[in-house]
Amino acid sequence: MTDAPYAPLCEVLARALEQAAQGKGADRHANGQPFTDQPILTISRMVGPGFAIGQVMKKAQEANTMARRGNSQNAVFELLGAINYLAAAVILIEEEWRA
Repeated sequence: MTDAPYAPLCEVLARALEQAAQGKGADRHANGQPFTDQPILTISRMVGPGFAIGQVMKKAQEANTMARRGNSQNAVFELLGAINYLAAAVILIEEEWRA
């Protein structure tokens, strides 16, 4: 899928996608809707990209606390969620840019 030097990055991004499409994100937020119609973006459209960026900050802080306590698995899950919020911020900013 990608050059070997970027394979670890590709793997992490694929895991973030899986979490959004099939994991926690799909279970709690999707309601059968496409990513662009889920709360991650609909709320961001109402209040601006600061919502998604704030969620990234919260998730990063939580992940740091979990990792320090030795709860690495949950820390990784939080960071994968943060990646998805960053993706939502990119989508929103690009939507606004094109408008």
